[in-house]
Amino acid sequence: MLLAIDTSSGTSVAVVDRDAGVLSEVVEADTMRHAEVVGTLIREALDIAGVPVSALSGVVAGMGPGPFTGLRVGIAAAKAFAVGAGRPLVPVVSHDAIAAEHFGSGGSGPLLVVTDARRRERYWTAYSGPDELGLPVRLDGPGLAKPDQLPHAEFVRVDADVVSAGRLGMIAEVRFANKRPFDPDEPLYLRSPDVTPSAGPKRVSA
Repeated sequence: MLLAIDTSSGTSVAVVDRDAGVLSEVVEADTMRHAEVVGTLIREALDIAGVPVSALSGVVAGMGPGPFTGLRVGIAAAKAFAVGAGRPLVPVVSHDAIAAEHFGSGGSGPLLVVTDARRRERYWTAYSGPDELGLPVRLDGPGLAKPDQLPHAEFVRVDADVVSAGRLGMIAEVRFANKRPFDPDEPLYLRSPDVTPSAGPKRVSA
């Protein structure tokens, strides 16, 4: 039983079970309200599923790619919840959930997943298709590009506004059940922060 959280686009929280599937999933599509809604959505997802925190085996965090401010809200919430519950954190690349949704709905062949990176840019990840377990196989990326410079133009393209935390959690369940490795615990911002180190104290004169 896993709690899954993703704020790489909108905010999505779900409770999943390896055998029963997605028990609950709640979504807020607004990309500017991650911090305001993530706590409420976590509580709602647990309440709808009827699952106490003690029944969870871990907490899945969508690692992006995503804009710095929004993405870090979900990762911080997942890490804080995992620490508080005494459960492990399970990192999963967010675009994998979009690809898994596509392949799970009957899609096949090479795929390019695209999400909004703001500043007139797009995040992208290319996939060759699903493996024998139905898990999406990353071929290239994640990367960042201008809309007219996206690679793999010949691939089927899927643009997504929200990442399904339910699908993210089920990816983690399948990987764990089949002893597949999880992704690194490293946020995929793919863009340098706006802030720059100070050059030192400024000289003050009369």
